[in-house]
Amino acid sequence: MKQMNNFPIVAVLLPGAFLAILNQTLLAPAIPIFMDDLNITENTAQWVMTIFMLVNGIMIPITAFLIETFTTRRLFLTAMSIFAIGTVVCALSPNFALLMTGRVIQAAGAGIMIPLMMTVFILIFPIEKRGAAMGTVGLVISFAPAIGPTLSGWLLEQYHWKILFYIVLPLVIIDIIIAYFVMKNVTTRTFPKVDFLSIILSTFGFGGLLYGFSSAGNYGWTNMTVIIAILVGCISLTTFILRQFKLKQPILEFRVFKNKTFRITTVIGMIAFLGLIAAETILPIYMQNMAGFSPLDTGLVILPGALLMGIMSPINGRIFDRFGARWLVIIGLSLLTVTSFLYTQLTPTTSLTYITVVFAIRMFGISMVMMPATTAGLNQLPNRLIPHGTAMNNTMRQVAASIGTGILVTIMTSTAMASGNTTTTVDQIHGVNVSFYVATVLSAIALILAFFIKGTTPAEERAAMVAEGKSS
Repeated sequence: MKQMNNFPIVAVLLPGAFLAILNQTLLAPAIPIFMDDLNITENTAQWVMTIFMLVNGIMIPITAFLIETFTTRRLFLTAMSIFAIGTVVCALSPNFALLMTGRVIQAAGAGIMIPLMMTVFILIFPIEKRGAAMGTVGLVISFAPAIGPTLSGWLLEQYHWKILFYIVLPLVIIDIIIAYFVMKNVTTRTFPKVDFLSIILSTFGFGGLLYGFSSAGNYGWTNMTVIIAILVGCISLTTFILRQFKLKQPILEFRVFKNKTFRITTVIGMIAFLGLIAAETILPIYMQNMAGFSPLDTGLVILPGALLMGIMSPINGRIFDRFGARWLVIIGLSLLTVTSFLYTQLTPTTSLTYITVVFAIRMFGISMVMMPATTAGLNQLPNRLIPHGTAMNNTMRQVAASIGTGILVTIMTSTAMASGNTTTTVDQIHGVNVSFYVATVLSAIALILAFFIKGTTPAEERAAMVAEGKSS
């Protein structure tokens, strides 16, 4: 396929994925409003966010099977239509139950979008141009969740919370209409056999883990619901993995981890994504509850870093195409490690400028890690395994963000409570600092792993793959 024919496909995939990811964090500032308007508690209101991530995590592992079963065009139109239906349900919901129903439907469509987009991009671009293409994907993945709270915070000051869905809906419909006419079939259909037991095990496995660790931050690790969810998740996931090795056509191909580069870059991507989500979760708590900043201040802290990451993602993609991933990832993880350490020095009087500048540098570093590492790993796989590679990569990142954030929030709260049942602001901030110490150690581990990434360029990898007969 010539590159000039790729533009219509890119033009519908990127907005669709942007809207899907945007909705993951768009409702964060609306949680206090939901509490008042729908007469619910904070723990209940948080589920408008948690349920979206939970269903996303359940859907992503199944996408490799869906991509190999349905045409690209049909799967994209179906995913976006499901997302649109969920948006309508949310916009019309008179109560919390219906709002949650809409969020589940939204997430079911959104969970298909990112692996589908990444798979299509890897297939339609030659290996030496994938860095630039995936850099654009990185722009969407990083910019959408970062701008969501800022955008919705401004809208909620002016309008009712339903405006968040009424604004998204026409954009989704426009993308569906354009896709109907321009979307092409790219992926190869292999019609794998439906293994319903694998789908059930995957749902309970990933769903149980995501639910358990997401809930741990709210209810504590000793809560029976949390313990049961994690146990069910671990047992189901172990059974699911063992079953995939026995199936001739597995739902999710765990053999992709046999490739050393894919294995290393997946772990690095998990830690980098955890660094992104954890900071966006913990910093607002510190700023608003401990340092006296407003929600608008929090949004403004995140915005410059989001803009910088959005600008740098395509640039880093082009650098990747020319020089490879190794030094990009090493420099990026060095910045992530340093900024994580800088956030261990927070006090009640830390300035807004300090928090903003450190966060911007942090996002700059993450932009050098996320898509270059992902693309370097996927480049090592033959085309037939790319749908499984993208599904695995996205699943592992989602699990890492959920589990890691749950652990870091728990470390933050338990450290603050170590001095007694009543905590002062200084105790609470000490908990925040300790959680960033843990993040610093994780970033340092990823940095060490980065030195094991191959130092080859995509052009050199293509030549090697052709020589080995892997390009087909």
